[in-house]
Amino acid sequence: MVRSHGSRLLISFREMLKLWASAFPLAVMLSAQTDLGVRTGSAGAGAPLAGLTNKEATVFSKGKDAFQEIQSVTGTIAGTEAGLGPTFNNDSCVGCHSQPAIGGTSPATNPQIAVATKNGATNVVPFFITIDGPAREARFKYANPPTNTIRDGGVHGLYTIKGRTDAPGCSNIAQPDFAAAAAQNNLSFRIPTPTFGAGLIETIRDSDILANKAANAASKAALGISGHENREGNAGTITRFGWKAQNKSLLIFSGEAYNVEQGVTNEAFPQKRGETAGCMFNATPEDHTSFTSGPPGDVTSDAVAFANFMRLLAPPTPVASFGSVTAVSINSGKTQFTAVGCPLCHTPTFKTGGSPVAALNNKDVNLFSDLLVHRMGSGLADDIIQGSAGPSEFRTAPLWGLGQRLFFLHDGRTSDLMQAIQSHASSGSEANASVVAFNRLTVAQKQDLLNFLRSL
Repeated sequence: MVRSHGSRLLISFREMLKLWASAFPLAVMLSAQTDLGVRTGSAGAGAPLAGLTNKEATVFSKGKDAFQEIQSVTGTIAGTEAGLGPTFNNDSCVGCHSQPAIGGTSPATNPQIAVATKNGATNVVPFFITIDGPAREARFKYANPPTNTIRDGGVHGLYTIKGRTDAPGCSNIAQPDFAAAAAQNNLSFRIPTPTFGAGLIETIRDSDILANKAANAASKAALGISGHENREGNAGTITRFGWKAQNKSLLIFSGEAYNVEQGVTNEAFPQKRGETAGCMFNATPEDHTSFTSGPPGDVTSDAVAFANFMRLLAPPTPVASFGSVTAVSINSGKTQFTAVGCPLCHTPTFKTGGSPVAALNNKDVNLFSDLLVHRMGSGLADDIIQGSAGPSEFRTAPLWGLGQRLFFLHDGRTSDLMQAIQSHASSGSEANASVVAFNRLTVAQKQDLLNFLRSL
């Protein structure tokens, strides 16, 4: 605000600070460390892996198309596929995986607001879903609160197909009582994980994950870091996808998400969730291998197409500098990142094993994760158990692509990297010592570390 007073200009102190900050961003950075927010410029993500064959590129393209399909209940709405509901969180994969490009994570405008009443649906938007907040799924910790003797842990769909024009007669179904669950401290949230570079992660050998787990044992012990792998219950091999590394493969990840997030049955998850009388419209599985349509050989189901798209999706590309942030600052931040012990969990690089896909064969995987689950303390604990991942344990989140993410931590509670780092510290967390070391850095060193993370 600028006011005229005789020949003098009176500028409010707040406005003066804004003008000074815009003119001297580096000076502001030196006065207090600040997460500069989503990095500007090219997305640096969303492209296929380099070196795909023509056939692999076609498979990637078809998978990308399937990833963007919109679901309706019966497929009677133009431009949609059949299978939505009876309960669901969204009506497409891309709706929740679009930042900063298709395959990413939660976008700036939450798609779960509009889909609540789409095509006549009568849903009420839950209190934890906001227009500028992250897309979320909701889990109940226990099935019998307040006794809390029987674990739940599963996803409860935000919405139902009740009232939709493509679900005639579906009336005997209700949304979960999320407000009551919250009042009983029985509610936990998850946000979408980005899928960039997922095929590279899938191709890392179990033995390399275990070797990395055993590496730097003395340094890890000194900082109170342990961590362990999560494993598939029957085969016993290491699982690696999801917030608690609960999913083994991209095919399982795709089939589960199709069923849980959109309600679409498929060959991996062939039963409907919430088989409510009057709300079942299609033969199941709705998504399946097709032997009757399309050219010979083109029989792939959507779930397989999703998996292939993610498998062949390139990892994000880091930058050497951005905006007013220099390469010197980023390199200094990388040094500080190492000095405070972050790489002991956020392993910078793995290498894939052998793969029949040349673009995945013996390639560097610069993911910044050990793919293990770690105790993150009472402050982040969600009281959900998945496999051998306990109530306060989470997979080390890969940091590649972090520069353009909008929301952080498993529940999207913050958009500020400083808050995300500080949230790693609480009673029982394996990250406590690293957060203490981070807090001992100078303001300039902290800023450099934040700039390094935003460069990824």
